[in-house]
Amino acid sequence: MVRKFFGTDGIRGRVGDEPLTAEFALRLASAAARVLAPEGGSVVIGKDTRLSGYMFESALEAGFVAAGMDVLLLGPIPTPGIAYLTQALQADAGVVISASHNLYYDNGIKFFDRDGRKLSDDVESEIEKCLLAPPVTRESEQLGRASRVDSAGDQYQWFCLGTVPTGFRLNDIKIVFDGAHGAGYKVGPRALAELGADVVPIGCSPNGRNINDGCGATEPELLQMTVKGVSADLGIALDGDGDRVIMVDHTGNLVDGDQLLYVIANSRHNDKSLVGPVVGTLMSNLGLEKALEARGIPFVRAAVGDRYVREMLQNQGGQLGGESSGHIIDLEKTTTGDGLVTALQILAIMTKTGRSLAELVEDMPMYPQTLINVRTAAKIDLAASASIRAAIEKAEQQLADRGRVLLRASGTEPVIRVMVEGENATEVTSLAEQLAESVRQAAAG
Repeated sequence: MVRKFFGTDGIRGRVGDEPLTAEFALRLASAAARVLAPEGGSVVIGKDTRLSGYMFESALEAGFVAAGMDVLLLGPIPTPGIAYLTQALQADAGVVISASHNLYYDNGIKFFDRDGRKLSDDVESEIEKCLLAPPVTRESEQLGRASRVDSAGDQYQWFCLGTVPTGFRLNDIKIVFDGAHGAGYKVGPRALAELGADVVPIGCSPNGRNINDGCGATEPELLQMTVKGVSADLGIALDGDGDRVIMVDHTGNLVDGDQLLYVIANSRHNDKSLVGPVVGTLMSNLGLEKALEARGIPFVRAAVGDRYVREMLQNQGGQLGGESSGHIIDLEKTTTGDGLVTALQILAIMTKTGRSLAELVEDMPMYPQTLINVRTAAKIDLAASASIRAAIEKAEQQLADRGRVLLRASGTEPVIRVMVEGENATEVTSLAEQLAESVRQAAAG
């Protein structure tokens, strides 16, 4: 079945446009209840800080309660916290109301199963089939109940702190924490302060409309400036729903997901605790692959999307994988990407080795990489376009074995992502611009 609503990370779009309406959210809850808990049960619902979260929370609550499921409302909490609490509270499903790194006028809905894992394509297809039927309203005695879990943030915070070694402290370490005005704005600073860090919070004053706006993992310039301005040891930036992290070293240089993945993988390799291959994606920097190869660490690439990284880890018997964007999946610690847990693992490695973040990543040279997002009015079949295929072949011939070319359609936006990487930055940028122009011309017809 071709899925109409679910993309690579749940359902996402502009609030008020189909399918991101209150009416659809109610129907979606009813359909999900039939698939995930046909005999009734419980579901946890969490959200980020978007104004529209209240609307979708109420609509989902109504749909689940009408279908006979008890609803546990977590309030604003990072996506990985919802995954954790789905298991900890022994719920049958978890629901996240968030559009991740998008701005406030977008929102989205995604699900976890009872084990805190994202749903498979097949299960999402089953939910879509059930959307064709009208919502269920059970008899009064069969309706579910709704209640708020006021301790949700505290429970998730203690889970995060439980992923670092006993006795681990961050005394005398100054950290700038950027919460993207999103779901991690409370738990992040509190967890770091609990460990003794001197925390300088930015992006931690959500108003419903400022999530990801000029801050967070997708716009880290403010974090870089602040780290240097206050002479901090490092900076940590989450995205709006807290499942990805980007860090900044003491000099203000960015440390992305590929570099963070390398630091954790190399540390565990040295400890002889690394299990299976490290999994990246088609977008992972070639420098990561080369650095891991030099240390004898197997590396494989999955399709873009943290859910596909997780599937590859399961298939390959691995535990550690991630994306350049900062989605790091560490199955030894969590069931899904967790920005705060990842940051804590890096901090633990810094403390253990006595090395700064800048020193930990110096053994992994990054290949120059240019990514251009080409917005299109309609979908383009990249494989069917002769002009685009010809442009790709020309670029690949020029790079030979000195780099890579990748074009792919976004799973969440009407965008074609053009990526070129290689040894020479000028050449990489030029080729990326040529390929982007070929996509624009193909889109124009």
